[in-house]
Amino acid sequence: MPGRTVVLKEDGRIMFIFGPVPSRRLGRSLGLDTIPAKACSYSCVYCQLGRTCSVQSARRRFCRPETIAVEVERAVRRLTERGERIDYLTFVADGEPTLDLNLGREIELLRPLGIKIAVITNSSLIWRSDVRAELALADWVSLKVDAVDGDAWHRINRPAATLRLADFLGGMALFADEFTGTLTTETMLVSGINDSETELEMLAAFLGELKPDVSYVAVPIRPPTERWATPPTAEALNRAVQIISGSVERVEYLTGYEGNDFTGSGDVTADLLGITGVHPLREDAARELLVKAGSDWSEVERLIDRGLLLETTYDGRKFLLRMRPCAFPLKTMH
Repeated sequence: MPGRTVVLKEDGRIMFIFGPVPSRRLGRSLGLDTIPAKACSYSCVYCQLGRTCSVQSARRRFCRPETIAVEVERAVRRLTERGERIDYLTFVADGEPTLDLNLGREIELLRPLGIKIAVITNSSLIWRSDVRAELALADWVSLKVDAVDGDAWHRINRPAATLRLADFLGGMALFADEFTGTLTTETMLVSGINDSETELEMLAAFLGELKPDVSYVAVPIRPPTERWATPPTAEALNRAVQIISGSVERVEYLTGYEGNDFTGSGDVTADLLGITGVHPLREDAARELLVKAGSDWSEVERLIDRGLLLETTYDGRKFLLRMRPCAFPLKTMH
């Protein structure tokens, strides 16, 4: 089926190619999820994908890079034949992309497609020289930096025990000096953790040293792992942007909904599982996707009954998420 979401299975591991999906930063992004479910070095309180079942910081090999390259090329060709625009190939996992020991090789193999490559990372492994070298192969890199104070960093990101804040901050500074592509940062603000004036001033000073092309400020807009992880007030959010703007030339809100323009493939099961694995899907977007595929809500109910999808409520809206053991013990979040 043209443009289908590709599911690869190698040694019991799964890789998804999904989209293109609408991205507030990257336009039309074809997502590449090369990491097993929820393999991450963090267990952030606001994560839209649930708790990290096993917080880890050791890099490993997952799927074969050559197989990934072949399947991405096939997906791009089919999407192009349908007239779909792809602005970026984006490594965006339901965990941390730099845990993949083959990330650099995968980027090199995808280069001949002539599409820009983006990596969205939590920055936790950027203290490693090999990780910095592999990220430097991308055209666009987003570094997550929610806090520069040790207590706030542990409270909001809940990093693997082997990680150290000084390494994390130093690695970002080294990468910012070396990287020649488009560098952005992303900060997720959570009320009562990293939205105080003191925290924001420390953060702004550090971001100023990185000199990113853009610093994005985000708040939780989808169901967070912890119900108490709520957005700051509008006043606090505005204060944050004003403080950061004093050190960074360009600061943008990343707080709006990106829309429902998700590309369906006709294989609605693969579409739903691929997208919800890294991008919780609002009910209205899911219904539009089902209509495009000539299906209806009974397909969602079937996947929920099979334990593959979870339906949850956040801020008065229903969302669908790909189910993982231990990730979402609660059905409803407000």
